[in-house]
Amino acid sequence: MTIQQMLYALTIEEYGSMNKAAEKLYIVQPTLTSAIQELENEIGITIFMRTNKGVIVTPEGAEFLDDIRGFYRQYDIVMQKYRDEGSYKRKFGVSTQHYTFAVRAFVDMAKEYDMNQFDFALRETTTQNIVKDVSTLKSEIGILYISEHNKKAMNKLFNEHAVEFHSLIKCRAFVYLWHEHPLAKQDSIGFEDLKNYPCLYFEQGENSEFLAEEILSENIYPQTIRVTDRSTMLNLVKAMNGYTLCSGIIWGDYNGDGYIVVPYREDEENPNSIMEIGYITKKNAVMSKIGMQYLEEIDAALAQIDKSVIYEE
Repeated sequence: MTIQQMLYALTIEEYGSMNKAAEKLYIVQPTLTSAIQELENEIGITIFMRTNKGVIVTPEGAEFLDDIRGFYRQYDIVMQKYRDEGSYKRKFGVSTQHYTFAVRAFVDMAKEYDMNQFDFALRETTTQNIVKDVSTLKSEIGILYISEHNKKAMNKLFNEHAVEFHSLIKCRAFVYLWHEHPLAKQDSIGFEDLKNYPCLYFEQGENSEFLAEEILSENIYPQTIRVTDRSTMLNLVKAMNGYTLCSGIIWGDYNGDGYIVVPYREDEENPNSIMEIGYITKKNAVMSKIGMQYLEEIDAALAQIDKSVIYEE
């Protein structure tokens, strides 16, 4: 098995078509087909099923592609370090929970590059997908948080997927709501104050007890609404006097005007909790220059936030 065959297989998976992959690779289709057949014969599995509408990855092929994706990504990063020119766009991806500072840092980083030469991806997705994306090097960096409630489960997940967590900042919980919400003018908001309003949270799929994006997810909320995207969350927070629980780190230009955060007030039965927001990377992976620059932009963005949201030990 050669590096070239790995690239061919990953490109076919990406485009779902032999024709499109051959065009992207600047080779003729028979050459590509022959190379994949040789690869399949060598490893003893069928990677792709050919259909009239393109190709379909087999279950065995999906496992194989997951195995080689990380290896090829590391090879590509090393090659990028030592060459100035190449035939293909360099890839860089970030998978993240819904943090505006992560978006801002991504924008500031991407502006420094010629978009004709790079293939960037910013994925706001579920916690499980963030870990999987980094594990397979679909994304080089993942942004998420851990707390006392989910720390044990998250560390187990990290170990299973061979990723490691790096801390960025610690914050207490805040209540995120519309500025005309009945509770908006309070200095702090407790659990009892919130019981008559819907709690919004991002859907995480099955087995999501410890994967929630929102802090204090272990509490039982009388009214809840699940959403899958940031726009819907903002609309429901405004239209239904809803709220969500967050780190308190917001920027008006990315969150939308009129949304505010108010400190969460703990009580004996409903204590506060600390969010330790950080990033994950593949264990023993070589960080790309773009990845290092993105982390520098993350640090710069966090340096500008309201210091009142930061938890000082």
